Amino acid sequence: MTSALRLEKITPDNVDAALALRVHPRQEKNVAPVSTSLAEAYAFGDTAWPRLIFDGEQLVGFLMAFIDIRWAPKKDPDDRRSGLWRLNIVADKQGSGYGRFAVEAVRDEVRGRGGSRMYVSWEPGEDGPGDFYRKLGFRETGETSGGQTVGVLDV
Repeated sequence: MTSALRLEKITPDNVDAALALRVHPRQEKNVAPVSTSLAEAYAFGDTAWPRLIFDGEQLVGFLMAFIDIRWAPKKDPDDRRSGLWRLNIVADKQGSGYGRFAVEAVRDEVRGRGGSRMYVSWEPGEDGPGDFYRKLGFRETGETSGGQTVGVLDV
């Protein structure tokens, strides 16, 4: 990993590269493809924050945050949360610090918008990213969302 890490908005110039991004095959069951995320970003408007992760000129990942989203509107319409919605790191680039960079970038965005907590959810199980998120300081909340474990980090 170099110091040339940066986030970029999805544009007409990079959308094809974004759509071609693939995680490791054993992780495909744990995270939606970028195409699904971009459709959700379109549907959710300003509450979705999709970005590409570049190391120099090389695309190494995709993240999408949720900003001030209504978490469970039927249960508690006032419960609004921000956090990491999706994280897709290119299969052969995993374990290189890009995931940590992505989580820290979302943390900084949430903090910069006045948030004090950052949420994430993950598929439980052996190939799931639970250990990764716990190492970064996320605590399990005891909640689930769509069958996924919910974690929180104070920012």
